[in-house]
Amino acid sequence: MSLVARHLEENGIPTVVIGTARDSVEHCGVARFVFTDFPLGHPVGEPAKVDMQRQIFAMALDLLETATVPRTTLRAPFDWSGGENWKDLIFTEAQPFQDQETEREWKEKKELYRQLKQQGKV
Repeated sequence: MSLVARHLEENGIPTVVIGTARDSVEHCGVARFVFTDFPLGHPVGEPAKVDMQRQIFAMALDLLETATVPRTTLRAPFDWSGGENWKDLIFTEAQPFQDQETEREWKEKKELYRQLKQQGKV
């Protein structure tokens, strides 16, 4: 989505991204970004919380009108009602969402990258 937003911006169409993966979205360099600190897949709020969703959407429209510099990020002032336990599954080195084979492949690729970087090839 972030790369699509950049393409649209480069062609004169203003955009606002509403998202949850702040590091990824900001790394892509979108023009305007409303960050919601929610689990992936819930960028505009919790299911059935229409008032929250409308407020986040309104923030995005306001940001479209008021942002004066590129790469403007606005953090939505909402917290996930279930707490922050969802982060324990995502922000962990153990990566419990992967099976053993996927984790083994990931570690092999990580080691290969480390070696290539050490050799100055990346």
